[in-house]
Amino acid sequence: MPHLIGPDFIGIQTEDLEAARTFYTEIVGLKAAPSSPPGAILFDTRPIPFAVRTPVVDLGETDRLGWGIAIWFGCDDADALHAHLVEQGIDIEFPPKDGPFGRYFAFRDPFGYTITAHTVAPPRSTGA
Repeated sequence: MPHLIGPDFIGIQTEDLEAARTFYTEIVGLKAAPSSPPGAILFDTRPIPFAVRTPVVDLGETDRLGWGIAIWFGCDDADALHAHLVEQGIDIEFPPKDGPFGRYFAFRDPFGYTITAHTVAPPRSTGA
């Protein structure tokens, strides 16, 4: 039977791509990919690609973008990233706490999306 395998791409929409590039590179610390398709900014994220693109729907029809959708990014230190975002004046949805995937918190990007960041454990050495 055909079936879904798992997340393969995350994209959000905004009318201001340059503001998105600035926020996601200078504030959150993602690296923009060397090239992107027209009307989009692709970021160098792994294992799942992330992009911001121009809208394909009328974003003015809602007051809460992404309601009911969970977008989680791994990070090296959720507590440190939280502190950095607070210093930058970013709206925090909830502060760091322990959860099933380790330390995590959520913030609101300038476009209204809630983004969850969680500490990703470094890969274990197999000790060959």
